[in-house]
Amino acid sequence: MRKIVTLLAGLLAVLSLSAQPRRPDAPLPKWEGLAETPQMGWNSWNKFATDISEDLIKATADKMVELGLVDAGYVYLNLDDGWHGERDEQGFIHEDPVKFPSGIKALADYVHARGIKLGIYSDAGTNTCACYAGSNGHEYQDAFTYASWGIDYLKYDWCYTQNLNPVGAYTTMRSALKRAGRPILFSICEWGSNKPWEWAAEVGHSWRTTGDIGAHFLADPITYDENGRPRWRSLGVLEIIDINEPLRAYAGPGHWNDPDMLEVGNGLSDAENRAHFTMWCMMAAPLILGNDLTNMSAETLAVITNKDVIAIDQDPLGVQGLRLRKDGDLQYWFKPLSDGAWAFCVLNGGPDDVTVALDWEALECKDELSGRSTQFAKVNYQAKDLWNAKAKPFTTRVKGRKRGQTVGARTSVVVPSHDVVTYRLTPVL
Repeated sequence: MRKIVTLLAGLLAVLSLSAQPRRPDAPLPKWEGLAETPQMGWNSWNKFATDISEDLIKATADKMVELGLVDAGYVYLNLDDGWHGERDEQGFIHEDPVKFPSGIKALADYVHARGIKLGIYSDAGTNTCACYAGSNGHEYQDAFTYASWGIDYLKYDWCYTQNLNPVGAYTTMRSALKRAGRPILFSICEWGSNKPWEWAAEVGHSWRTTGDIGAHFLADPITYDENGRPRWRSLGVLEIIDINEPLRAYAGPGHWNDPDMLEVGNGLSDAENRAHFTMWCMMAAPLILGNDLTNMSAETLAVITNKDVIAIDQDPLGVQGLRLRKDGDLQYWFKPLSDGAWAFCVLNGGPDDVTVALDWEALECKDELSGRSTQFAKVNYQAKDLWNAKAKPFTTRVKGRKRGQTVGARTSVVVPSHDVVTYRLTPVL
């Protein structure tokens, strides 16, 4: 009798649950353990826009290995807009059969065999920015498709998103990626329009903080249409630095401010390439190359493979650099590093070379975010010039002539126009 009562009670419980309305799955968390340091790789957009193909991507993968870029840390090879074909009758997306005749899965196998991870692009709206099929309403289908292809990275844009809530849209794709079962780095690309730094740390691994970068160091002039509205324009390197700099408190391991992809090698001068690359490293930004790797100058290759400067970006402490001060065209930057060292940089955004006297004690840096301070009055640092291999290291303090006192050293350096001088300051024990 007791067994019958128990079975009836269980049956009633099941019937009661089945009568309740179905609740949607709870949002799933993002994949953890990805982008513990800012991601590094290459993306097709800045140089090739939608003019991409299987042959181009394979050739780029081969060059990434041949030139030592993979060994330097550039492990993602990302397709941007323009890879899309059509959706089938069930709503599943396919690649363009002309551009990618072997299919994305075969392309992923090709790059994986070379120690590279493959990234792909989509959009939270109905269409991508280049008017291919967006993922709106197909998030779970697309996430499972990407996982089945072997995709490792998703850049997710924000075009054609009228009436969409950005937190909801990006959270939906985050959950879809987690449900698909393959770890995929999630790069949020909504241009900083909805202050993603305030909400995206739990949603993605990086988020764009600015509009699109252009291959120019200074700001292009603002122009207006016939109705007096400002026309769209890409942003210059210095503009983007000013926008991204105040957001440092939001960045850290697994969640980074993204001031957009690199334009190194796309028409900037060698000095501007050096400054652009250095400042992205000082800001702990993702380092996503965007030039033609199959046709690149030795000077450009030297910039993007400078291991000492890359180490600043990839430092495991994960603190975005701070701008200590700005004097006219000169900017003074510090970035605390994990071994007690500091990266120090002077950026010259002006048209003329400038001779700068580095008075270290006057450059004392107290960083509330990391709880670190340089303490130049107490700590002696050895300064290594990271762009001039011939320059001899020097220290920030020297012996005084009386009673063995130490005084702050003053070093004069020339900072060329649109260039940087960059040092790693290591405490001398």
